[in-house]
Amino acid sequence: MFDTPTDNLPRGTICIEDLEIGMSRHVQKQITDRDIALFAEVSTDRNPVHLDDAYARDTIFEGRIAHGMLTAGLISAVIGEQLPGHGSVYLGQSLRFMAPVRPGDTVRAEVSVLSIDHGRRRVTLDCRCLVGDTVVLKGEALVLAPSRKFD
Repeated sequence: MFDTPTDNLPRGTICIEDLEIGMSRHVQKQITDRDIALFAEVSTDRNPVHLDDAYARDTIFEGRIAHGMLTAGLISAVIGEQLPGHGSVYLGQSLRFMAPVRPGDTVRAEVSVLSIDHGRRRVTLDCRCLVGDTVVLKGEALVLAPSRKFD
């Protein structure tokens, strides 16, 4: 069985008609060695900084780190499952990686509504991931939000 994120809000759909500026949702997940190994397998990114302790010790990170896109995937989980949720379509994402995530770190991915274009069903979301109080990733996403008018 796969580990599931913890400390999550209910999953489902928030239609664009019900979204408000400032509305936010999050997921929290501890990043495990297994998560990193599975991501390496699926993505085919087998950079030794993620997988080889001896190699990673001699890098600027002084130890293994998780793939940045593994961390970013938690943002996708919030968007696809909670805000706006099921039926959302990703249109774009900007990301800035601010600090490494290490095996064993608990990442909190937070997404909040910055702007809403009701006519085009577009929602701009502020995205960030934290380990403790440290922002490890930040960016913005643009999504096509589900609407009751298209049920």
